[in-house]
Amino acid sequence: MATETPRLRRLGADDLAAVAALEAAHGWPTGGSPAALAATLDDDAMAVLGLARDAALVAYAAVARLPFEAELQAILVEESCRGQGLARRLLAAVVEQARGWGSERLLLEVRAGNASAISLYHALGFVEDGRRRGYYPPLPAAPSWGPDTTPPRQGGAVREDAVLMSLGLETSQSG
Repeated sequence: MATETPRLRRLGADDLAAVAALEAAHGWPTGGSPAALAATLDDDAMAVLGLARDAALVAYAAVARLPFEAELQAILVEESCRGQGLARRLLAAVVEQARGWGSERLLLEVRAGNASAISLYHALGFVEDGRRRGYYPPLPAAPSWGPDTTPPRQGGAVREDAVLMSLGLETSQSG
């Protein structure tokens, strides 16, 4: 049984329920309240891009326009759709959006234990700019820790580092 190739499109207020459902299915609190998520979808300084297959949202990314940079705020791919290049496709669209805004760099942060995301970001040319030690609260399931990523314990729970990364977007200029 062949499935439809996911269609890329900009999401808006009409997509609030689909984005909220995708986040809820993965235990993501990133959208905050429904009102905050609705504001994000309606914000001119944001681009929320989605991939839909068979009319169902299977992935999305949110990028914010800053004065000289853009920041990837969120990227999520439905678990059953991972490993199909959807995150790479979304990131290419995010880079295109940031370049269209005239951004000089695309910034992001990622949990230090998210090795697959970090590997993808490196493959796309992102470089590590630094870390915020013990930044994220613990995940419900214990992540795998590497020798240099073990964050401090706080209140008996292990907090996770945030890895700060960026991709330069400036094109070479002669002159």
